[in-house]
Amino acid sequence: MSNLVIVESPSKAKTIQKYLGKDYEVMASVGHVRDLPKSRIGIDIENGFKPNYIVMSDKKELLKELKAAAKKSDYVYLATDPDREGEAIAWHLATLLDLDMNDENRVAFNEITKSGVAAGMKSPHKINHDLVDAQQARRVLDRIVGYKLSPFLWKKVKSGLSAGRVQSVALKLIVDREKEIEAFKPEEFWSIDAKFLYQRKSFEAKLYGESGSKKLKIENGEQASAIVKALENAEFTVTKVKKGKRQKSPAPPFITSTLQQEASRKLGFTGQRTMRIAQQLYEGVDIPGMGTIGLITYMRTDSLRISEEARAAANQYIKETYSEKYLPEKPRYFKSKSSAQDAHEAIRPTMASLSPKDVSGALTADQLKLYRLIWSRFIASLMANCIQDTTAIDIEGNGYLFKASGYTVRFDGFTALYEEGRDDGAADKENVLPPMKEGESVKLKTLDPTQHFTQPPARYNEATLTKALDENGIGRPSTYAPIISNILQRNYVERENKQLVPTKLGTIVSDLMTEYFKSIVDVKFTAGMENNLDEIGAGKRDWVKTMDDFYEGFQKTLEKAEKSLDGVRVKVPDEVTDVICEKCGRNMVIKSSRFGKFLACPGYPECKNTKPVPEDEVKEPCPKCGGKLIRRASKKTGKKFYGCSNYPACDFAAPGIPTGEICPECGGYIISGYKGRKFCMNSECPTRKKTEKTAKAAKTKTTAAKTAKTAKSAKTAKSTTAEKSSKATKTTKASKSTKKTLKKDEEA
Repeated sequence: MSNLVIVESPSKAKTIQKYLGKDYEVMASVGHVRDLPKSRIGIDIENGFKPNYIVMSDKKELLKELKAAAKKSDYVYLATDPDREGEAIAWHLATLLDLDMNDENRVAFNEITKSGVAAGMKSPHKINHDLVDAQQARRVLDRIVGYKLSPFLWKKVKSGLSAGRVQSVALKLIVDREKEIEAFKPEEFWSIDAKFLYQRKSFEAKLYGESGSKKLKIENGEQASAIVKALENAEFTVTKVKKGKRQKSPAPPFITSTLQQEASRKLGFTGQRTMRIAQQLYEGVDIPGMGTIGLITYMRTDSLRISEEARAAANQYIKETYSEKYLPEKPRYFKSKSSAQDAHEAIRPTMASLSPKDVSGALTADQLKLYRLIWSRFIASLMANCIQDTTAIDIEGNGYLFKASGYTVRFDGFTALYEEGRDDGAADKENVLPPMKEGESVKLKTLDPTQHFTQPPARYNEATLTKALDENGIGRPSTYAPIISNILQRNYVERENKQLVPTKLGTIVSDLMTEYFKSIVDVKFTAGMENNLDEIGAGKRDWVKTMDDFYEGFQKTLEKAEKSLDGVRVKVPDEVTDVICEKCGRNMVIKSSRFGKFLACPGYPECKNTKPVPEDEVKEPCPKCGGKLIRRASKKTGKKFYGCSNYPACDFAAPGIPTGEICPECGGYIISGYKGRKFCMNSECPTRKKTEKTAKAAKTKTTAAKTAKTAKSAKTAKSTTAEKSSKATKTTKASKSTKKTLKKDEEA
């Protein structure tokens, strides 16, 4: 018997082929095989919003191969990804391959392991047309909004702009936050910290207020000075000692949004980078002694469910590695939010016993970092609570009350392995207070009044914006990364020190959308539409009726906006720089194109001078002419260098930052290069050659050490996995890397 199994990814196809054997042929569709046309809207709005799907030009040859393979096969299984998008791809394939829609030929793999593939093949089912309708509804909805609003922005602002149902809401969140920051008026307040001494041990306490009263607000320096003066010769007594115990619970295993947030906080990964690496870990990695295996479960999920089999395996690992006391008295279960789709488990390792150390020799650096994050979070989520002994002390003197608090860890529990990151970057520090009793005296060592100002709300970064989108029910797990990527690529938003800052263009577009398309950028409206799509997927709502209800109001709003702005074009103000156009003397302005930012003369078309935007200025002046030094990039190679802003009048350029020092050997300029290493920029200088020789030797030594470490890790991993190979599948080597384009990340 010959069976054809169609998956999405070529990498996944190779992995699954090893598990299924010679009776199966596994082929990949490489994502969608047909879609709406790019050149037109492709939707018959007047006839039930019927989509006009066409076979994608780069998939025509592949489709011929799939049809030929299907024709000679006894049975065809559609094993696309286990989500709405995957269900739609399966439906498109069934249509194009002329398969019977009543056949139970749809299989889903939550994890790419031998057991996961076997479980999927044992439970084939019909294509879920409710999920297909939900995906079609989203696609049609986003196409209508994009193809109707984008031309509106072209006419009213500038060509090349785009508007999206979800991206416009994300942009508005960022713009509104920036306006909050600009409108914020800081208020002065003061704090007074004291350092006390008890039996030669010092500890810190904070002024709370006057004795017996509520918390005191110190509004200015005069008030703070008066309190400090009143406490100069005061005697201080411990009036209250309260001891307690608190328990700290672990964070749940990852879902898509929390994985992106934590990878941003702890690893500095963008959402797209996180999802790309997670896709590789899900599809399969070649592990020595085990063959190719998917290391994590499906990474697009908003469910916190964990299978009992996975729970038992993790508990066994915890028991063997940490001891039984690190297991909670009762198994810990996490509750998913009400809007979550429970089709898949939370993101977890497929084998709890396969620690990051075991696979370190087989993974790239990025893969290992993300696997360690996912593995550690999952194991820690099932471990016992961290137990802390707490102490709170009240100290009074001359009518004022100070408070001190601290804790010690009685039992580390899950914190022995993992603790969740925080958006503010702060971390709890253990603070041990000396053992004191009520009525005892303490001595004041120092009193430190400090001025503060209230701070505006923080700008969004990728982690906090993803969290906001998730909490407000905007978009689905697969859309968070492309939403952020899209508004960055469109120059609506820029990154500044990892923060997302709206550009002038982004602010104008958002304000225009807010004024004329209020419902489109309304958070509640967008979240409500997501609920409607969920109900379509659950078979509770008709997708055509949903589109009809939306379109009627949307079209009227669009017509009203076009009428109100008839003949009006909103100008985006140029960002004027202090760079002078050497051809006409005007101050150049920053312009944007699809290739990025550049400097242009505002005198266009009389003056057509353009040049690259100079990067960071260097504090040290040009050693040749005294002008400003600017970090630039080579047009040919892209390599960074430091050049004079007076170019071409001054041609100074160096691969490092000039230090202002002169080489005592040859009189050349000393520059600071990699890791702050100083050297003469004269390539013929004897000291330069000596420095390069030392650096080369150090690099060789480092490389040799890394090679030895890698070899040792690989040997350890091979030894460890060999012991587990009796339980693992005997598979041959498959591809180590995936070339799959994340089809979930194509649209916002």
